[in-house]
Amino acid sequence: MNQNKKETISEYLKAIADKERISEDDVRNEIALAVSLALKSNDPQIQAFWKDVPCNGDTPTIEEIIDYIVTQISTQK
Repeated sequence: MNQNKKETISEYLKAIADKERISEDDVRNEIALAVSLALKSNDPQIQAFWKDVPCNGDTPTIEEIIDYIVTQISTQK
C-alpha cells in the first residue's frame, strides 16, 4: 500500500475520532478489538474473507483491511 493511501486512511480515522470526540488511538484500538474478535470466528465465510485480505505480516493492519474493503466495494459498482 502506498503512502498516500495510508495518509488518507489516517485522515478518515482522525475524522471519526473528532466526530466521536475520542482520540485516533481509541478509534484504532476499537477497530483492532473488532478485528481480533473477527479473526477468531469459526464461520467459514468470515475465515475466507480474512484469507483474501492481503497483508505483509501474520495479521492485516487496519490500513490493509480498510484498503481491501474499499477496493472490494469500488470494484462491485
